[in-house]
Amino acid sequence: MPTSPEDARSSPEVDLRQRLRSPLRAGGSEPGCLLVGEVAQAHDGSLGMAHAFIDAIARAGADAVKFQTHIAAAESTPDEPWRVRFRTQDASRYEYWKRMEFREAEWRELMTHAAERGLVFLSSPFSCEAVDLLERLGIVAWKIASGELGNPAFLERIADTGKPVLLSTGMSPLAEIDAAVERLRARALRLAVLQCTSAYPCPPEKIGLNMIPFFRRRFGCAVGLSDHSGTIYPGLAAATLGIEVLEVHVTLSREMFGPDVAASVTTAELAQLVAGVRFIERMRAHPIDKEAMAREMAPLRRSFTKSLVARVDLPAGTVLAQEHLAAKKPGTGIPADRFAELLGRRLKTAVARDQLLRFEDLLES
Repeated sequence: MPTSPEDARSSPEVDLRQRLRSPLRAGGSEPGCLLVGEVAQAHDGSLGMAHAFIDAIARAGADAVKFQTHIAAAESTPDEPWRVRFRTQDASRYEYWKRMEFREAEWRELMTHAAERGLVFLSSPFSCEAVDLLERLGIVAWKIASGELGNPAFLERIADTGKPVLLSTGMSPLAEIDAAVERLRARALRLAVLQCTSAYPCPPEKIGLNMIPFFRRRFGCAVGLSDHSGTIYPGLAAATLGIEVLEVHVTLSREMFGPDVAASVTTAELAQLVAGVRFIERMRAHPIDKEAMAREMAPLRRSFTKSLVARVDLPAGTVLAQEHLAAKKPGTGIPADRFAELLGRRLKTAVARDQLLRFEDLLES
């Protein structure tokens, strides 16, 4: 059994860098888009539940599992208003973050487990202290939440590592996104900019697929979608645009407790999404030549196209008129599109009803 992430995957960072090439070449030789199953706080502070998510996301066929690394004292105060008292277990949001914390050894255990299951391990840090923790573990890339784009010290700490960055844009105006991209680009980091709307669940009117080609043109880098719709549809639509990264929140069941369940896909739906994205990628990687395809389909075409036949028994000498002819399968005789050429021609021999006409049956005109 692998004892570390490095033992389990020959080079996850190289694999990730290859996936963040932009745009992907349409020859089938490039890796497909990085499909990330986002756990966030769905484990509700349970290490065992976090491990269960890793197994479920691996079985669904995703490429990566992503958590969030919160250190309450480093990122929050008791005055934080977001989702205060969404349950009675925690007196404040600060207490909730405290309950979500794992020890460094536990994070290492999760990273090792992910590697054993063939998953890239990712976790969004929310403080420089969290960056330091994940860096000690040897994380291969960073996912930066949109709430951190206006935090220069945090971005510089990330940039110091030299590792690839997945940059979410959920709450950020363009000026803030531009500044963050410029700061990271100045350090020559591999970068993917993800369209995201911070709504849970996100309605279709706010998904923003139009931003995917916009970001690709604006930044010339890999692009993707971080989706909170709770459905597989935005991910499939984004795959048709050739994204390099797709992230979706995941729940083990819609009956689980948690604030993000409504914005998550089930692991069964994640498996459908993975299959759909890979199907779309194969389609995009293999454009067809319609003429070449028609030549390839010629034997089948003969079975499904139609030929000209006698509508009734016709004696020799009949001058063919419209009422004498019909078009029927198979397409092995005179093609139906030559109907007009036969009108007024005289039969050299008798032709039975439904018999395919041949040019040899006709007198010279």
